[in-house]
Amino acid sequence: ACRSVVDIFFFSTRKIKFFLGRGLFAKKAIRKGDTLFMERPLVSAQFLWNSLYNYKACEYCLCSLETAEENARRLSGNTCLSLPHPELCRVRRELHDSCPQCQVMYCSSDCRRAALEQYHQVLCLGQSREDPKHPLNKLEEAWRNMNYSPRTASIMLMAKRVATVMKQARDKVLWQNLFSQFCSRTANEEEEIAHKLLGEKFQGQLGVLRQLFTSVLYDEHLSRWFTPEGFRSLFALVGTNGQGIGTSSLSQWVHACDVLELQSQQREQLDSFIDQLYKDIEKETGDFLNCEGSGLFLLQSSCNHSCIPNAEASFPENNFLLHLTALSDIKQGEEICISYLDCCQRDRSRHSRHKILRENYLFVCSCPKCVSQADDADVTSEEDEEGDGDAETEGDDLEDEMTDV
Repeated sequence: ACRSVVDIFFFSTRKIKFFLGRGLFAKKAIRKGDTLFMERPLVSAQFLWNSLYNYKACEYCLCSLETAEENARRLSGNTCLSLPHPELCRVRRELHDSCPQCQVMYCSSDCRRAALEQYHQVLCLGQSREDPKHPLNKLEEAWRNMNYSPRTASIMLMAKRVATVMKQARDKVLWQNLFSQFCSRTANEEEEIAHKLLGEKFQGQLGVLRQLFTSVLYDEHLSRWFTPEGFRSLFALVGTNGQGIGTSSLSQWVHACDVLELQSQQREQLDSFIDQLYKDIEKETGDFLNCEGSGLFLLQSSCNHSCIPNAEASFPENNFLLHLTALSDIKQGEEICISYLDCCQRDRSRHSRHKILRENYLFVCSCPKCVSQADDADVTSEEDEEGDGDAETEGDDLEDEMTDV
């Protein structure tokens, strides 16, 4: 069963100090490879395009619902594929459960009950799940039409945030205080973030989304969130604080295979099988291997950025539980920093990194790496790519880097 958000928060602060608006700092020395904390999100949601393309995940914890073998068959296009060592797959289909009203799937009855208690009573579609005229379905369709990128912050993350506060009759103040601790922005910054999320083509459609959002979730006690300014603030909160989540039963199976004690010939055969499987998947599916979504994590969102991070987030348990792991030894009192850039972006020039961070996160980095390169030539990303002969596409979304599970 998932632990409560508040329990996770206080459990996680044993190794760190939490300074709202300032960052996270180590209470004691931490060794490379240590887990600094584990944290579940206040809310999370699968990306709508990811769900539409049949990536099956628990509606609550985003756990992959496919067995490793089912996952491998779909991704590789080989319906007859059989995985060796099937006992290493941790997915337990006999535990899966569904909402009796709308048939949304969960990995367990625990997750179904947790969703119902937190937000699902507000968002359950009942018999209207397949009705395109239902306001919530219209909202989701509008979001998909405005966001062609498969990896982009979900409107459902905003909906679940509002539904959570609406549902928590006893603890409204607690939940509103928890959400208020995320990074806030000025009105101009919020508008810029909203435009970035929607893209140039749909910058004028924020009002359309707000009307649809209001028709689904309006509550007079939360009326400020449904004004143009309040809705834009919700948008900006998701855009600047959303952490990408990736889950995969296949990846979890592969990691379990890696630690199997086998004879050398058996190890070579298994490694060769896995290598060929990933080649087949790349040919059939490309880079989209995981169930993907995003979540709002209170502690993780307090980590500041560095181009030479000393910690990174991952999701090794095939669900939304975030593990923050030390990438290097961290001294007592040292700030714990993650990177908002992926590995390729971190290898680019200082000017290129600053360009990405300004456009997506609205700040100028002053980490030790950037300070040491202050006198470097202002080379743009495009010039970097031309010089290297390696044309890579910059990410257009505002999600933090998502470490594969």
